Amino acid sequence: MREFDVVIIGAGPGGYVSAIRAAQLGAKVAVIERNKIGGTCLNWGCIPTKALYYSAKALEAAKHASDFGVNVGEVSFDLEKAVERKDGVVKKLVGGIEQLLKGNKVEVIRGDGFVEAAGKVSVKKADGTEELSCKSIIIATGSEPALIPAFNIDRKNVLTSTEMLDIKKVPASLLVIGGGVMGCEFASMFSSFGSSVIIVELLPTILSTEDKMVSRVVAKRYKETGVQVLTEVQVESVKAEDGQVKTTLKDGREFITEKVMVAIGRSFNSVGIGLDKLGVAIEKGRVAVDDRMETSVKGIYAIGDVTGKMLLAHVASVQGIVAANNAMGKDARMDYSVIPAGIFTDPEIASVGMREKEADEKGINVAVGRFPYAASGKALGMGETEGFVQIISDPATDKVLGCSIVGAHATDLIGEVALAMKTGATVKDIAETIHAHPTLPEIVMEAAEDVHGMAIHKIGRKK
Repeated sequence: MREFDVVIIGAGPGGYVSAIRAAQLGAKVAVIERNKIGGTCLNWGCIPTKALYYSAKALEAAKHASDFGVNVGEVSFDLEKAVERKDGVVKKLVGGIEQLLKGNKVEVIRGDGFVEAAGKVSVKKADGTEELSCKSIIIATGSEPALIPAFNIDRKNVLTSTEMLDIKKVPASLLVIGGGVMGCEFASMFSSFGSSVIIVELLPTILSTEDKMVSRVVAKRYKETGVQVLTEVQVESVKAEDGQVKTTLKDGREFITEKVMVAIGRSFNSVGIGLDKLGVAIEKGRVAVDDRMETSVKGIYAIGDVTGKMLLAHVASVQGIVAANNAMGKDARMDYSVIPAGIFTDPEIASVGMREKEADEKGINVAVGRFPYAASGKALGMGETEGFVQIISDPATDKVLGCSIVGAHATDLIGEVALAMKTGATVKDIAETIHAHPTLPEIVMEAAEDVHGMAIHKIGRKK
């Protein structure tokens, strides 16, 4: 039986980061992975979807090139080539992570990890089972697309996001079940690629976690580009027949499309790894952890999607660092108060902290500043005038409570506000920071000025 200081099950964005940090702190580390290094984010999530997203952006730019005086002739799209490029991006990043693990002397063991006891892990490999002993265990097994039996997901005609990333031909028509982040991102991409897209959503709005003004901008773009959005509807059944898919709604309506994508959330990979036998607390599939990322069993930690906290790769990575620090005898705590998030629809969405609707629901008095992309010289020059930046703050302290951005490069702009919140900067601090001209960050500056009714390039607001 080989001995390690830390054994990690799962080499996704939480697992591999945790492994490297533990090794940096002097630990002898093993990370167990049954599939691909990098996990869902790198292989079937964040990275491949963004690679295809930028293929869609390039295609849209080519379609509208004549608006900028560039004549490119007839524009066509090759999905197979785009997928090949996506695979190349993923392969390069996976190789980079493998080198990082090797350079930090982290041992990668291929197989299925199983927690036998606190301090003992078995690995089922192709050539047999190996047992490992360790001081600490970190569970980083992630999540998978949720499967609903009634939807008859055959991974050929009725697909999850995993299969959608590898199709080689643009479907003539696509129905997306679920108007959340993943569903809307794929709807935007495949609409750009040329599919006729329908989104069906059970809730009253798409992207329901965002403020209505934000989701409204994306809904408007969908209407302009021909994406049909059906809200407050429930799917009765999905059946593949003769190379097509019939989707029947509860209200009796039927839709025939070439493909259906199911994007209704994630299921947590907490079953079948031994946690239940050890008495590790699990709530609705989520492994319960404290702010040290430790489970109910001392010496066993859990990070990433399997905890059900926030299903974001960057959250998993920070959780992994916290868990590694604690496994090595330090006292680190997870702080969820300032976590930016991005949605790669067209236009992009980004947010951090409190939404305006949350303030309204909780009866919190806030000051709001808002500035449109349409009033930005840089946005006008780019031809990207849709959207706005909204900042909300505490009127008593002028501290930033949150920010929502919808528009070009929103996911890049949100970092400035996140940093302001983390460092305790005020709205006035953002407003009085000189921003380069002409740039998109000026929109953030003017939104901050607008909190106090002092935006230079906006009229009609009281001080």
